Amino acid sequence: MERRTLMKTLIAGLGASALPLSSVVWAQDTQPGTGNNEKPFSYAWLKGYARDLAAHPYISHEGELPQSLKQISWDDYQAIRFREDHALWADSESAFQAQLFHLGLYFQSPVTIHEVIDGKATELRYNPDFFDYEGEQPLGDLPGNLGYAGFRLHYHTNFSLDLAAFLGASYFRAVGSEMQYGMSARGLAIDTAVEGDEEFPRFSAFWLEKPQPGSQVIRVWALLDSPSTTGAYAFVLDPGSNMVMDVDVALYPRTEIKRAGIAPLTSMYQVGENDRRMHYDWRPEIHDSDGLAMLSGTGEWLWRPLENPAHLRFNSFTDNNPKGFGLLQRDRNFDHYQDDGVFYERRPSVWVEPKGEWGNGSIDLVEIPTVDETFDNIVAFWHPEQPLQPEQEYLFSYRLHWGERAPVNPRELATVQATRTGLGGVIGQKREYFSWRFAVDFAGGVLDMLGGDAEVEAVISASRGEVEITSARPLSAINGYRAMFDLVPGNSEEPINIRMYLRLGDEPLTETWAYQYTPPPASERKLY
Repeated sequence: MERRTLMKTLIAGLGASALPLSSVVWAQDTQPGTGNNEKPFSYAWLKGYARDLAAHPYISHEGELPQSLKQISWDDYQAIRFREDHALWADSESAFQAQLFHLGLYFQSPVTIHEVIDGKATELRYNPDFFDYEGEQPLGDLPGNLGYAGFRLHYHTNFSLDLAAFLGASYFRAVGSEMQYGMSARGLAIDTAVEGDEEFPRFSAFWLEKPQPGSQVIRVWALLDSPSTTGAYAFVLDPGSNMVMDVDVALYPRTEIKRAGIAPLTSMYQVGENDRRMHYDWRPEIHDSDGLAMLSGTGEWLWRPLENPAHLRFNSFTDNNPKGFGLLQRDRNFDHYQDDGVFYERRPSVWVEPKGEWGNGSIDLVEIPTVDETFDNIVAFWHPEQPLQPEQEYLFSYRLHWGERAPVNPRELATVQATRTGLGGVIGQKREYFSWRFAVDFAGGVLDMLGGDAEVEAVISASRGEVEITSARPLSAINGYRAMFDLVPGNSEEPINIRMYLRLGDEPLTETWAYQYTPPPASERKLY
């Protein structure tokens, strides 16, 4: 919970948690870039170095910075600003520029950053002249080997706005054409939602390749390090209406990793149409994402609305060679949020497109209780069926799409537009027992082409309880259909898994809506 608090608390600085390694690691002759010395660099070299590093015990460098930076106040840390005229490649014809984040406050583990030109890497040594400082707390003389906290990228269409940022552990963010930050991705998740402490691998070093004049893509490499594993990462960022990131990963475990999360996504959900548990705020909805979308290896489309549960909740969707998954913000209506400060309706969705075969495993969804929007409480990732073993190499490749819409949608299938829930029963009639109502709106596909006499059926299954009062009828306001039903949960408080889709005859008309409902205790089942 502390990590998730920091990520949102630091949104003004692009949010995250603790950061990576100091330049002490780079004292070896095999390392590229110390001082101004150019050293050969390639992704093949980085993979080799990560493999070698995995044979040695993990060394933490957290807190290796002057006391003045450790104790700096939030306001004074915010007063350290990178000077735009010192941005990397600002004096060139590059379509990209890079700015660096200063260490301090929550960012206490130095990360080394290198510039790569023509296959040669040079470390960017710390330079206080890169920053303006308007704080009241004196920082003192800072050493030249201080390092940095991370970096942000800017694009020639608007150098004043961020394109992407890598800051905190292995977290990174990007924007689409809305130029709006929202949820985060990270390099790797380890032991998320299991007993014991979650491990947060760190990007301990970065290499930024200077783009050639006219190039519209930028390449970044990163070294991952943690007690359980090392890793080599290669990123290719291609801006557009959707930011497209190609990611290649090579992992070299130090120990067995039973709960590895590949391509993890992190988001926030406090309150929405289907979950009013924390609805004390004047704004109707507060979330970065409203659902988990999945395209299974068999081609089935699923939509799982997110919730802010009363207790930690873990769901696993077993699959073989998934075709994609993502945390999406489908609801783009400002009126549903009424937030003219952070504009939740503009938050980017992120879609993970696996490359190659990922084998057997599961798409895992973790939902953590939160009392407000400062907590990132949603995590989704791919979990390989087999644990990752030491002294092995594991390769994964995937593409991340950041933007308003996922790059792929169900062909000829309608999608879920909204999920609403409330007390069941028949209005005007006395309720004799407790039930819970679900109203799910679908639009798109061929729904708006159906005739008024089309016999559309809601196909519903529940792991427990009794389904009653079902219906599926046209909803002209969205040119789609609304499916409704009540669920009588019985006496148990155990979660109930529900699935539903609409069909005409034997033909599916919609994606599959998947939901997990947790009945309230008997003492809270008011019939009104």
